[in-house]
Amino acid sequence: MSPALEMPATSGTAPGGTGTVPLRLLIDGDWVPGNGNHLTSVNPSNPDEVVAEGGTAVLAHLDRAVLAARASQRAWNRTPIHERGAVLSRGAAALESQADALGLEVSREEGKTLTEGRAEVLRAAQILRYFAAEGDRVAGEHFASPRAGERIIVTRKPLGVVGIITPFNFPIAIPAWKIAPALVHGNAVVWKPASTVPLLAMRLAEALVAAGLPAGLLNLVVGPGPLGTALVQSPGVDAMSFTGSSGVGRALAAQAAVRGIPMQGEMGGKNAALVLDDADLDLASEQVLFGAFRSTGQKCTATSRLILADSIADEFLERLTLRLSGWLTGDPVDPDIQMGPVINEAARRSITSGINAAVKAGAVAIAGTSAENPFAGTPGAFIAPTVLELPTGQAGSTNIAWREEFFGPVLAVRRAATTEEAFGLADESDFGLSAALFTRDLATVLEAVDALDVGILHLNSESAGSDPHVPFGGTKKSSLGPKEQGGAAKDFYTHTTTVYLRG
Repeated sequence: MSPALEMPATSGTAPGGTGTVPLRLLIDGDWVPGNGNHLTSVNPSNPDEVVAEGGTAVLAHLDRAVLAARASQRAWNRTPIHERGAVLSRGAAALESQADALGLEVSREEGKTLTEGRAEVLRAAQILRYFAAEGDRVAGEHFASPRAGERIIVTRKPLGVVGIITPFNFPIAIPAWKIAPALVHGNAVVWKPASTVPLLAMRLAEALVAAGLPAGLLNLVVGPGPLGTALVQSPGVDAMSFTGSSGVGRALAAQAAVRGIPMQGEMGGKNAALVLDDADLDLASEQVLFGAFRSTGQKCTATSRLILADSIADEFLERLTLRLSGWLTGDPVDPDIQMGPVINEAARRSITSGINAAVKAGAVAIAGTSAENPFAGTPGAFIAPTVLELPTGQAGSTNIAWREEFFGPVLAVRRAATTEEAFGLADESDFGLSAALFTRDLATVLEAVDALDVGILHLNSESAGSDPHVPFGGTKKSSLGPKEQGGAAKDFYTHTTTVYLRG
């Protein structure tokens, strides 16, 4: 491990404290206050606790950020890729040295448990280290020419200035898997994080500043949704990478298309887990619980649909509810807690409304429901883990819990008489991000690889989870453009130049 680097505090507060941190923007290497609308980031477990607050960015900040990125990108591209990678490696060391303190801040601002928060920080460090080694991987291609004395070489070049918009649910890891490949391939970045997690955005930016990233290459602008629209519309931005809701993603993609710039989008998911009659039910019930309720179900790869073979459905649900009986929900800073709150009260109300609508349409609550919410009257944005069995036939297929992404700890269950029917139910979605299949039969596994139209398929493990060295992304309405992470990141953050070389 590289020597630990001290992360500079943006406002005189070190990571891991309990006070309120003044919100700052990073523009051309300077931490500056915003003068837009006042933003208050609160602890979703205790909304009376203010984690960070301050003014947001206005269009003048965005313009300065884009200009700074353009001015710095050319020299950065001419910096050897191994030197660019060394900055990422030092950034990883900065994160690792503060993993406990930053993990606590993830719990306070986003609501993950301490274990999940620390794991996310370390995953971000792992992502930075993976892309730090990009200089040791294949940089281009060489082809034979049909003409004597000539060679054909395909080289890679950066896009220029990349606008990046990230969500709240992985406030350090998702930005890392976008920013790291963008930087290592020679681009400059203007980054707008979700307004609900500004402190964690500042902490990631601090780590890269501490690593020696030259001024102007990473610019952090915090602000409302229209700032993201202004980012994609800026004439100085050459490409966009977005993770968030499908509606916002499609709107941004339309703006990118008008400008003729590439956009990469990771959007919704309504991921199914299929448990067949030959599955290991102990393993499957554990993994389905993890997939549905870790991170309070706030993952685009979370298990939100469960398809059970008729013959094992009752036994499986008994095992799942037994596991849920020991699944503790509460303040994520408590080390005994397995599940924290959703991101804020607005999300809690939206999810609860969806649960009520599903029950009104015929769903039966096996666990949870708003009617028996043990957190009613508490200030935090808590929801009990909820399992809803849907009616059979068309009523189940059209139920809101089967079709719409609640983005919370809600699992919709249906039964299937055959494997073919189970595969058909899994395909009843506009999304195609992830799926999990539990079976011991190799022939069924091979059939599933062909039949399930998803970007990520887990066999005998939870639907959530990704690794930085392999592609991440979905099919259907889950994704736009090239996949993320692994070698796929190069396909988005660079373009090719075909060189016909003759002496």
